[in-house]
Amino acid sequence: MQDLVEGVAHFQRGVFPAKAARFQHLATTHRPGTLFISCSDARVIPELITQSEPGELFVIRTAGNLVPAYTPHADGVAASIEYAVAVLGVSDIVVCGHSACGAMTALADGHDLGDLPAVAHWLRHADASLARAPRAASAEPGENKVSVLVRNNVIAQLANLATHPCVARALAAKTLTLRGWVYDIPTGAVDQLDPGTGASAALAA
Repeated sequence: MQDLVEGVAHFQRGVFPAKAARFQHLATTHRPGTLFISCSDARVIPELITQSEPGELFVIRTAGNLVPAYTPHADGVAASIEYAVAVLGVSDIVVCGHSACGAMTALADGHDLGDLPAVAHWLRHADASLARAPRAASAEPGENKVSVLVRNNVIAQLANLATHPCVARALAAKTLTLRGWVYDIPTGAVDQLDPGTGASAALAA
């Protein structure tokens, strides 16, 4: 906790003053251009990876970057998606998976989650990701089963996103684009996935 307290002090003394005008503007303006859905993993920091300024990303973080398919029973993820699309009017949604994802590792390796019932229930939202193998996003040379599942999962979550009425309407109106990314922790590389074929290509440096 002391590290956090010292971090706040550093922010207030050394970071905030340099961006004071931006924060003053943000006090009355909230118009992010992108909804960024990533894993809760502490090693994955959307603003750091994309070098975004405060106010530019609307971020949802869930275990395994999972997006439940739409149901009439709203939850926090659905509410955040609806707000980002229907109220904030984001033009892009990025679902970003990452290397060495704990959630995908548990599924790929068949871990016993008997002592983690909430985790086991949540990971049911990745059933479609497991079902995709090996039909889509097949392994590239040197790729292991966790990496394949990470990619399959991003594609499956994009499909789940499209079931949300606000997203479907925006896609039909061509005011919204869905993007799938995979971030590699040890190299910093980010690949963009083709939702149709599962093929990946590095984002331009």
